[in-house]
Amino acid sequence: MAALSFRLCSSPLICRATLDNGRNHHATDASFIRRAADLSEMSAGLTSPHPNFGCVIATPSGKVAGEGYLYAQGTKPAEALAVEAAGEFCRGSTAYLNMEPGDCHGDHTAVSALVEAGVGRVVVGIRHPLQHLRGSAIREMRSHGIEVNVLGEDFQSKVLEDARKCCLLVNAPLIHRACSRVPFSLLKYAMTLDGKIAASSGHAAWISSKLSRTRVFELRGRSDAVIVGGNTVRQDDPRLTARHGQGHTPTRIVMSQSLDLPEKANLWDVSEVSTIVATQRGARKSYQKFLASKGVEVVEFDMLNPREVMEYFHLRGYLSILWECGGTLAASAIASGVIHKVVAFIAPKIIGGSKAPSPVGELGMVEMTQALNLIDVCYEQVGPDMLVSGFLQPVPDLLPVIPSEDATFEIDPSVNPFESSIIFFYKTWDLYGSFSNFSPHPIRMPYGDDYRTWSSVEHYYQANKFVGVENPLSHDCVEKIRTAKSPEEAALVGRSKQRQQPELVRSDWEDVKIEVMYMALKCKFSTYPHLKTMLLSTAGSVLVEASPHDLFWGGGREGEGLNYLGRLLMQLRSEYLGESSVSAENTSLAV
Repeated sequence: MAALSFRLCSSPLICRATLDNGRNHHATDASFIRRAADLSEMSAGLTSPHPNFGCVIATPSGKVAGEGYLYAQGTKPAEALAVEAAGEFCRGSTAYLNMEPGDCHGDHTAVSALVEAGVGRVVVGIRHPLQHLRGSAIREMRSHGIEVNVLGEDFQSKVLEDARKCCLLVNAPLIHRACSRVPFSLLKYAMTLDGKIAASSGHAAWISSKLSRTRVFELRGRSDAVIVGGNTVRQDDPRLTARHGQGHTPTRIVMSQSLDLPEKANLWDVSEVSTIVATQRGARKSYQKFLASKGVEVVEFDMLNPREVMEYFHLRGYLSILWECGGTLAASAIASGVIHKVVAFIAPKIIGGSKAPSPVGELGMVEMTQALNLIDVCYEQVGPDMLVSGFLQPVPDLLPVIPSEDATFEIDPSVNPFESSIIFFYKTWDLYGSFSNFSPHPIRMPYGDDYRTWSSVEHYYQANKFVGVENPLSHDCVEKIRTAKSPEEAALVGRSKQRQQPELVRSDWEDVKIEVMYMALKCKFSTYPHLKTMLLSTAGSVLVEASPHDLFWGGGREGEGLNYLGRLLMQLRSEYLGESSVSAENTSLAV
């Protein structure tokens, strides 16, 4: 636009003013977009596996009227919170979003909040990275007469490109995961100035300062899981908690091919957070039974390598994983191409020792020209230490287009579109994600002599584990679950309490849990007509809840699960189709 104005202007003074206004306009937009990105990062570790959203609403005079960020999936959208904060100042204002809203499956809360508030313009940092959501919210806002500008598409400049980069970085885990089909992996280590992560004896406490260790706790709190190798368990006996940090406590993952692990280890205490051990198929069956008796989950792999393990945890819905392993496993992970970012704390210490371990083992490189260069390198002093971070792989900008069914048929004519298909669903961001019991669709269900509204099917299901038990602690569990800010939090409370205090769970739970789930699903699909329509549209297809680790409600990793959630949905679909047939028959008879 600035170039066009220059050509039409006759006065050099007007030309200069037009260009300056364009630059100022871009600077203002960039500033507010960066603020939206900063806001969205406040929820890191809480929204996973969903995006981080932030929203800033600014008046025409350039003053901030309202802000908001998504606390967790299933809670009020950032846009709605910002609108509430801005109040009457929304009309004619501009809303700045770090990412296009993820409205889908008829849930248009975020867009509706902006439309109903009278927002006149929306500036979007990046489109939604998931293909089935990409562009849908932007089209809807434009259909309501809102001017929508997307950075890098509707206008470009250096300052806007820098702001757009902030939006890419804040959701880098989601973007990498969507593109590479593995979780976003960050390799973290602390080393001395001469490049050692421990002394020759193996002693490693403490290389970095207390301030640096606090930053590590924060990194853990932003991750879904922390992964270490067997060597780290044997030598350091870590806890891998997020104490002193922010966010949630991540799952602990141990990779060990031989299961040569101690019987006493902090990681085997799963009273507050779970531990998963990944190993080679058939390794030490007796030790596997020992771990199972401690409540530790063991997952066997035909080939135990970082790529296979990360592909598995991608299927389990993990978004971001922090690697805190030794040099051998770090080298294997880098060579497998699953490490996306490196964070190194360098302490001003020298320990020496020709046999002292280094942070990355053998990579097979013999010349400096083969060295891996970090991208977007950042330097920061943390107490006496230097923090160096950067990406091994650039953050992808555009996602590949998923071929349609017609395109697939053209590519592979052997595909018969008339055969019954299998529809998988798991996370709420999937194409059929609304089938999940975690989808953010409130339901109103009986509770005692009255009715209560539950934020999701999962809230209602988890709470029912403790209903009717004459124990004040059971009543507390119900209230904690009912007021949980997200389905994930509700599930965490319900599952942990069931595991830690089984006496609080109703005695008939195993007998009634399927019926409880079915009644909640029936209420959900009856309450939301668009969900019922979506369910009916799957007629003739097999529905499979694709959780690889839930062998009761899900289909399991290799189809060995009972898939009760898929079964209940097909049963409900059959009921709806039967009602439609009876209704049609009655109409025909009446005619």
